[in-house]
Amino acid sequence: MAAEDLPSEFDVVILGTGLAESVVAAACSRVGQRVLHLDRRSYYASNWASFTFNGLLTWIQQLQEESQPKEVPDWSSQLEEGEELIYLSSSDSSASICNLQVFCYTSEEDEEEQAPDTTEEETVRAADEDAVQEVSEAESAETREEEERRGADKGQAAQTAGEEPEAESHPHAAPSQSEPAKKKLSYAQLVKEGRRFNIDLVSKLMYSRGSLVDLLIKSNVSRYAEFKNVTRILTYRHGNVEQVPCSRADVFASRQLSVVEKRKLMRFLTSCVEETEEQTAYNGRPYLDFLCDQQLGENLQHFVLHSIAMVTADTPTEEGLASTRQFLRCLGRYGNTPFLFPVYGLGEIPQCFCRMCAVFGGIYCLRHSVHCLLVDKHTNRCKAVIDSRGQRISCSHFVAEASYVGAERKKVATPTRFLSRAVLITDSSVLASDSEQQVSVVTVPPIAAGCPAVKMVELCPSTMTCIPGTYLVHLTCQSIGSAYQDLSPLVTRMFRTVESHDKAETRPAVLWCLYFNMADGSGTEVEGHDLPSNVYVCSGPDGSLGHEHTIKQAEFIFHKILPDEEFCPPAPNPEDIIYDGETTAATGDTQEEEQSPQKQEEEEEETKEEEHLQTEE
Repeated sequence: MAAEDLPSEFDVVILGTGLAESVVAAACSRVGQRVLHLDRRSYYASNWASFTFNGLLTWIQQLQEESQPKEVPDWSSQLEEGEELIYLSSSDSSASICNLQVFCYTSEEDEEEQAPDTTEEETVRAADEDAVQEVSEAESAETREEEERRGADKGQAAQTAGEEPEAESHPHAAPSQSEPAKKKLSYAQLVKEGRRFNIDLVSKLMYSRGSLVDLLIKSNVSRYAEFKNVTRILTYRHGNVEQVPCSRADVFASRQLSVVEKRKLMRFLTSCVEETEEQTAYNGRPYLDFLCDQQLGENLQHFVLHSIAMVTADTPTEEGLASTRQFLRCLGRYGNTPFLFPVYGLGEIPQCFCRMCAVFGGIYCLRHSVHCLLVDKHTNRCKAVIDSRGQRISCSHFVAEASYVGAERKKVATPTRFLSRAVLITDSSVLASDSEQQVSVVTVPPIAAGCPAVKMVELCPSTMTCIPGTYLVHLTCQSIGSAYQDLSPLVTRMFRTVESHDKAETRPAVLWCLYFNMADGSGTEVEGHDLPSNVYVCSGPDGSLGHEHTIKQAEFIFHKILPDEEFCPPAPNPEDIIYDGETTAATGDTQEEEQSPQKQEEEEEETKEEEHLQTEE
């Protein structure tokens, strides 16, 4: 919608299109609230966004360029009696994203496969900038063509949504490990096929019985997206990648465990379903102590601790057991692992909720922002906002992404924590299998003392996030240093790069790699800031694998705004909707039916008169 056409009054104004803000917008719009949803960026989902490869290069270039501080206009002329101004932050996502480093380990142009070369980071940046210039015109048209691309790829997504689609049907399908490729993908090919990538800024999975999946089903928003099962859970141990048995069938089919270990593991997992007095006695003690006392060997301790509970050795027992129960509760709903992943990437989920909001009357404006709030001095409530065009817009409630609130007004209990992220484009899977369409989650324990545990998600081409012949690998951990310092040692161990000491051909080769740090949103509170009482702050992505924190936050904000309304009630199916025109037509038909006896009498009287006249003649 054009900014000049914005109405001057709304019930809720929301700034930022991240997941939490989008869920709040959809929930409010669904129950009849007038919602205005803005974002100063040119794309949806904020730090939850997914980019094409070319779009990611543009995003990197924009962050690396030094942004000049913008002058904030003086809007005091808009003040009415008894009001005061609160200015919002004018900085963009550069405050929450830092330490970007890009590396290219493949050749610039097509050539026969050889020992992988790398360039210095500055050279790679220059190459990326050239690529950005080449695709700038295509990127400007990308927004308009997005829906067409979705439609064109939908058939392929449906075909590859199964566990083992026919990889041979695509001319560029990845070769198996036993048949090495003659050619290696070049950087020019990555740029040329860049629109077929969908690269997430944040790496998460959806628990099949988690709050996000339940909300998607309840609200009928799930109709706007497609999903794939995560097919494997892997772990990195003793320098090798191994598959973790999860379901009963996997446990008994596993060759990594002895018969005694299989029985012990099944007995332990069964005992974890319900809480017992024996378990509560370990509250506050490390989960590893509890596992040792359960007579589990080293193999089983590793699997349970790192791949099922996905916690560390010093995690309290009550937290470790809660994570184990959640894992077990989600098994079997949609497959033999607890996880789902959305086709086209996680950036689709916020857009699905935005679509629901728009269906029920929400108004959207990208590249549009709010400069300041107009606050009633007596009630300490936000009465209106002034947008980036100087228009005064009245509202009853205001919701903003955390990056729009200045640091001087935020209540921060601890210093901002960061996540270390790495995104790799590789030429093969970390664990070869019969199927080349595996979606895997890999847990990597700390490789050395003082190093963080790393969660890795490997996506195959059938997720529509990378091109055939490649895999997209996401690595995430809590930051200790920069993302490169935290994650590059693991990358050089598990993959083939120039820095790798072991250049075995069985390891996947890294074609392109991005490292960056992202602010951890788990420490941001919704309330308690130096802000009006009807202003709520949404945090960015947190470091957990699921979405529980974000969905709980969105529901909390919704009930603060509308305490008596249901959160995201089911949307009606399109075939059940009765439009005004149809209602009027139906009413008209009824009236005609009711008038039909009267018309019959009139017709009978007219017939009698005609007969009488004919008789007189």
